[in-house]
Amino acid sequence: MSVATVAPVLRSEWIKIRSVRASWGSLLAILLVTTALTVLTYSTIGEAEAADGGQQAKEAFYTLNFAQVAALAYGATAVSSEYREGALRVSLAAVPRRGLLYGAKTGVIAVTSLLVCVPTTFVTFLVGQSFLGDHAIGLHHPGVLRACVGGALYLVLMTLFAAGLTFLLRSAVGALSILVPFVLVGSFVLGDAAGGIGAYLPDRAGSHFFRETPPGPLGPWEGLGVTALWAAAALAAGWWAVRRRDA
Repeated sequence: MSVATVAPVLRSEWIKIRSVRASWGSLLAILLVTTALTVLTYSTIGEAEAADGGQQAKEAFYTLNFAQVAALAYGATAVSSEYREGALRVSLAAVPRRGLLYGAKTGVIAVTSLLVCVPTTFVTFLVGQSFLGDHAIGLHHPGVLRACVGGALYLVLMTLFAAGLTFLLRSAVGALSILVPFVLVGSFVLGDAAGGIGAYLPDRAGSHFFRETPPGPLGPWEGLGVTALWAAAALAAGWWAVRRRDA
């Protein structure tokens, strides 16, 4: 595989994502919606909540619960555009090597997601703390810097999780109809019902980064590893679908 072959494919995948409004909007929403919700939340009840104590690091990243929904939407919409009106046939005509096409698309999705998710976690924290006055904590507070870095990686993994599932199902609606209810509701229900097994669900494992003292058997980095395994499994299933099915 030569660099001359890879570079044009990466560039074309970037152009696809940039030109599809749903994908571009979902990507920007990771930062913009999360920041807006942080301002709304902290400008109204933030200081009162901080005065009550609790796990300040966890509370500082509360609005990232909404960022992960936007991340899932980005991963799904960035892939689903290939399944509209035979677009995948055109892509395969231009890039017959399915492995190259699949790797380029998932790579561009991962990099663009990372470029947005890193500032999202830092902006979320800093904007929220700006409303807390004497109750504010800094990046030096235990667990905060780790949460900013690990939280960004967690959002990228959830993006790839959605991308892989969308390749498998060939539908953003199908993928999101499974993932969004699962993340917002189902994970907590299943986790409570399944006891210790619930700690190994993708969102619950990854959320350890936002706690000063992670609960359960997994530490922050171990939890991120579990989320990475879920994302890898979804991407592997997506690759199987792309390799075996007709366009």
